[in-house]
Amino acid sequence: MSVRDGLVFLSDTRTNAGVDHVSTFRKMTVFEQPGERVLVVLAAGNLALTQSVVQLLTEPLGAGQQTLWTVPSVYQAACVIGDAVREVHRVHSHALQDFGVDFNCSFLLGGQIQGQAMRLFQIYAAGNFIEVSTVNPYFQIGEAKYGKPIIDRVLTPDTPLAEAAKCALISMDSTLRSNVSVGLPLDLLVYERDSLRVTRFTQLDSENEYFQMIHNTWGARLRQVFAEIPEPDWSPVSAAPASERRPATPPRAAFPPGFEGTVPSVDAPMQILAQEP
Repeated sequence: MSVRDGLVFLSDTRTNAGVDHVSTFRKMTVFEQPGERVLVVLAAGNLALTQSVVQLLTEPLGAGQQTLWTVPSVYQAACVIGDAVREVHRVHSHALQDFGVDFNCSFLLGGQIQGQAMRLFQIYAAGNFIEVSTVNPYFQIGEAKYGKPIIDRVLTPDTPLAEAAKCALISMDSTLRSNVSVGLPLDLLVYERDSLRVTRFTQLDSENEYFQMIHNTWGARLRQVFAEIPEPDWSPVSAAPASERRPATPPRAAFPPGFEGTVPSVDAPMQILAQEP
């Protein structure tokens, strides 16, 4: 997440290649030189591929090649990651294809280098990338669909940094509940703009009191709000004035040849959802 006051990074640690091969690997890598740069990389996809890419970011194949320790801008750091992805694809793609395995990896890169603004990028499996905007101030990779709605409803570029972190944790809690391929512990890093150092980081497991509070409170409040919303009120169409009736019929299947049935009359009483005036 990218907001006015900083950046929020959150990742789980579960990887799996089937129900019998569930492992724990940290998906966050921090490149920090206090006072000069903080760059955070999050990875999703095939673990062997993402680890190969991260290795190239720290130990390039050729002398003199840029790394995340040496690039002069966050944009160029995104270019370096894209190049590393393409190099891993060049080396491994044919072998993966022979075994019917997709080249599946994606990355998030965010941070700040001295003298420059914060930036946040998403890098795709082809090595190309996009940057956050005021319209879309966040990215998700991996299992994103379950936790996305809460972020879409809450997050804006002006969201306070602490609220953004809370929103990220609530989003992750929703994902944890609905997808077994995502699991604790979580790595949470909150970067404060212009600090050029890591000042807020924690790893949350099932015993973390704050995360348990979020898990229990969010679930209870959702059920409370759900219970407070009125049930559908079905009112007969015939009870409404003729000028306000909205005729509608369900998409009924046609009777097969030789089958004797009765098609309901269009004028037959039907109920519709009552609408507020």
